[in-house]
Amino acid sequence: MIGRVRGPVAEKQPPYLLLDVNGVGYELEVPMTTLYRLPGVGEAVTLHTHLVVREDAQLLYGFAEKRERELFRELIRLNGVGPKLALALMSGLEVDELVRCVQAQDTSALVKVPGVGKKTAERLLVELKDRFKAWESMPAIAPLVIEPRGLPAVSSAENDAVSALVALGFKPQEASRAVSAVQEEGLSSEELIRRALKGMA
Repeated sequence: MIGRVRGPVAEKQPPYLLLDVNGVGYELEVPMTTLYRLPGVGEAVTLHTHLVVREDAQLLYGFAEKRERELFRELIRLNGVGPKLALALMSGLEVDELVRCVQAQDTSALVKVPGVGKKTAERLLVELKDRFKAWESMPAIAPLVIEPRGLPAVSSAENDAVSALVALGFKPQEASRAVSAVQEEGLSSEELIRRALKGMA
């Protein structure tokens, strides 16, 4: 099992990331909450990872904090929740927000995630309630302090943001509208994704 990787960020193609680890490029898929924390291309980062081995692929998922990885592992243990849906849930909600939803048994935020209907949201909340009891005393994730350095061209950032939302399960037209609604000159793809997701909430 690959539990952690460290190296410079070689490429960002949300929600995918290429990390250069001693000359070997590791392709990871990350939730948007981790993407927001990443430094610029060329800067080193440490990510906690989870490896999924399937018959047709080996997939590596990366997280900024161990707590995020633990949440991912809790989610994929649930019936009907695969890595893609787990990442979509974690992209739309910070860990603490998801924990609060579970504690309050509030489906309103979950049903806004692509692929989650009212019945699925209700089932997830019931199944997660007992699992999350231990999370109440766990420390919160560190605040977002890393700002991306070189900003890509606007058209490229906009395309990356739309692609990332489509990868999360949104329809192409829906993703394009959401990004266009928040587009401003000079915004990075990460900021566009963050604003678009908030606008869809």
